Amino acid sequence: MSDLRAQLTEIVDEAEWEWLIPHVQRDAVILVAPELNLLDVGVAIASDNIPSVQQWIDEQLITKPTIVQVGEWNGDRDKRFHTLIVQPYVLVQEIFAA
Repeated sequence: MSDLRAQLTEIVDEAEWEWLIPHVQRDAVILVAPELNLLDVGVAIASDNIPSVQQWIDEQLITKPTIVQVGEWNGDRDKRFHTLIVQPYVLVQEIFAA
């Protein structure tokens, strides 16, 4: 498990909304709530930790972006996200201006 976490840690990145649009169009983006750790979610998905993932889905802490959210992000093409690719998904977490 620590090897998986180490591998995923190396690929956590930051992306502009513009770069994520093709992934949204293929329905591969999963939005991770700010109160969750992006890396923890990635490890859970990659290791098929169904109880944790299902709990987050039930609590709407991981979701598909809504049409409203996509519309807002389309209005701010420079919007940035923390990202983590866990095939076939792209996990994203909004970066909010301080």
